[in-house]
Amino acid sequence: MAKRGALRFGAILYFVGILILGLMFAGCGATSSPPPRNLSGINQIQHIVFIVKENRTFDNYFGTFPGANGATSGTTSTGQVIPLGHTPDRTPNDVAHTWAAAHVAVDGGKMDKFDKLTGGSTLVNGTPLAYTQLQQSDIPNYWAYAQHFVLADNMFSSLEGPSFPNHLYIIAGQSGGAVNVPNNAHGNWGCDAPGDSTVQVIDPDGTQHVAYPCFDFKTIADSLSAAGVSWKSYAPGQGQSGYIWSAFDAIRHIRLTQLWNSNVVPDTQFVTDAQSGNLPAVSWLVTNLPQSEHPPASTCAGENWTVQQINAIMQGPDWNSTAIFLTWDDFGGFYDHVPPPDLDFYGLGPRVPLVIISPFAKVGFISHTQYEFASVLKFIELRFGLNPLNMRDGGANDMTDSFDFLQSPRAPLILTPRTCP
Repeated sequence: MAKRGALRFGAILYFVGILILGLMFAGCGATSSPPPRNLSGINQIQHIVFIVKENRTFDNYFGTFPGANGATSGTTSTGQVIPLGHTPDRTPNDVAHTWAAAHVAVDGGKMDKFDKLTGGSTLVNGTPLAYTQLQQSDIPNYWAYAQHFVLADNMFSSLEGPSFPNHLYIIAGQSGGAVNVPNNAHGNWGCDAPGDSTVQVIDPDGTQHVAYPCFDFKTIADSLSAAGVSWKSYAPGQGQSGYIWSAFDAIRHIRLTQLWNSNVVPDTQFVTDAQSGNLPAVSWLVTNLPQSEHPPASTCAGENWTVQQINAIMQGPDWNSTAIFLTWDDFGGFYDHVPPPDLDFYGLGPRVPLVIISPFAKVGFISHTQYEFASVLKFIELRFGLNPLNMRDGGANDMTDSFDFLQSPRAPLILTPRTCP
C-alpha cells in the first residue's frame, strides 16, 4: 500500500510535470535539448518502421542470448527457483496478462508470481508455461537480426498491462488512463466498437471508472502531419483478427475523419510499398492473430511473416535510409527476471524484446540503456524536429546509442523463412 500511495503521489507530480514540460518546450523543437550521442548524421534516416508483435518477454525470447541480461531460471510463488523450460512453437493456451495479472506477477518487483496467472501454471513437460523460454534454434532468424544489428535488453513495455493500452502508448506515449482491453468480443476496440463497449480506466490518483474506448488525445501522427511528414499505419481491417491492434481505431480525430481512409491501410500493403520505394517517413506495422506470435499462435509462423516484411525493406530502394524497430507489445504472462521501474502510476511494465535493424545500427551491439515504447517516439521527434507529446516521450532515452550514423551503411541481411513445425 505504501508503494501504491507513493505511485499516486508520483503520478500527481507527473501531470504537474507535463505542464512544466509544455512551457519548457513551447516554441522550440525537441532538438533544443542537450544533443544526444551520435545525433550527427541522423538525417540519413528517411524512413522509420515500427513493427509490433505480440506477448513475449525478453527472457522468453532472448534469455539465453550471449552477453545479454537474460535468465534461465525463475522464482515461483512458493519461493522455489526452477529452470525455465522450453516454450513450444504453439502453446497449449494463452496466459493472463491483464493490468491485475501483471501486478500479481511482478509482485512489487519480486517477479515471483507468474505461476499464479490464469494459464501460467499449465504444465509443459513438467514446467509451468509461464516459466518457459525459446532457444536460438526456435527463433533463428530473430537471433540472426540480434547478432548482426542491435539487441536491447533493457526495453520495457510502457504500461503494466495488456495490448490495448500499450498500443496507445506506441502511438501517443499515453493511454488516456485505459489499463485493460475493452470488454466486447466483436474485435472492435476503438471508436467503431458497439455502443455498450467499455474499457477500464484508472486515473492517476487511483480512481477507477469505465469509458467508451474512443479517445481524443494527441498522437505523434498529429505532430507528423502538422510538420508535413508522411505516415501510415499498416494493420488488418475491420473483421480481421488483428484489427484489435490497429491503435488509431481508438483515436476519434483519426478514426472518424478522412485520415482513417488515407493513412490507415491494410498490413498486406506493406511489402508492396517497401519493395516499390513507397514507404512513408514513419510506419507502424501490425498483423493478424495467426502471424502475431500471440499465444497460442505459432512462433515460427510469426517469425516468417516478420522476415518477409524486413526482406521487402532490405530488397527495396529505401533500405539505406531506414531504421526498423521490432518489438513486442506486452509480456503476455511469460516470466522475466528484471523488475520494471516505477516510472509513474501506469508503468513501466515487464521487459519485452527489442531488435533495432538499420544500415546505421551498430554491429552486433547489445544496448543496456533503459527504453520503452516512448523511446521510439523520442527517436522520431529527434529525427523530424518535433516537440514531445508529454512527460513519457519528453523524458525517454532516445535510442541514438544504438546507432552510428557516421559508419558506412550496412549491407542487407536477407533471411529465408523456415518450414514450421
